[in-house]
Amino acid sequence: MKKITVFPEVIFSIGPVRVTDTVVDTWIVMAIIAGAFYLITRRLSTEPSLAQEALEAVIDAIVETIREVRPIDPWRVVPVVGTLWIFIGFANLAGLVPGLDSPTADLNTTAAFAIISYLSSHAYGISTEGLRGYLRHYTRPTWVLLPFHLVSEATRTVAMAIRLFGNMISGEMVGIILLGVMGLLAPVPFELLHLIIGVIQAFIFGMLTLVFIAGGLRHGE
Repeated sequence: MKKITVFPEVIFSIGPVRVTDTVVDTWIVMAIIAGAFYLITRRLSTEPSLAQEALEAVIDAIVETIREVRPIDPWRVVPVVGTLWIFIGFANLAGLVPGLDSPTADLNTTAAFAIISYLSSHAYGISTEGLRGYLRHYTRPTWVLLPFHLVSEATRTVAMAIRLFGNMISGEMVGIILLGVMGLLAPVPFELLHLIIGVIQAFIFGMLTLVFIAGGLRHGE
């Protein structure tokens, strides 16, 4: 039976660096994504296979979503937002694979994603207007609001990390409880629900990141 722990377990060490089970699971997810995309894209064709059509549909959906949120060149933010959507989606669903745990069921992982989201919004804003010009929006309409702006950005980052972590760890815990109490078949409907929730949570996280980036670009403009 799969074991759920709030704190990651150290699998091995490389010198002073401790490699946890979350890191190993993340490496496996990365290998799966890289392998799948390599197999799909190595022989692109004007008469696409089913896998190529599915990948093109995903990319088109990402581009259209970005365009609807902010009227900019979508490929300006696809590398960040698209990667978050795809990677978090795979990471959320990794727990459905026997022997794997969802990396996003570890607060360290979701905190890292939240920090990436936080830094991305500022990076895009600074790239648009420069550091000094971008920082001016913290003092608008008055310097009095500066601490409130800073607190709101810190709390939204923490909330993003905890929301994703809480949804994934609770889902895995409920699945384990059902498996132990009701047997092998009872958790199947719940696992299907877990699949849907995993995809939705990835979409929400990516969408929030996109909204924050759009806000940074707006301030820059």
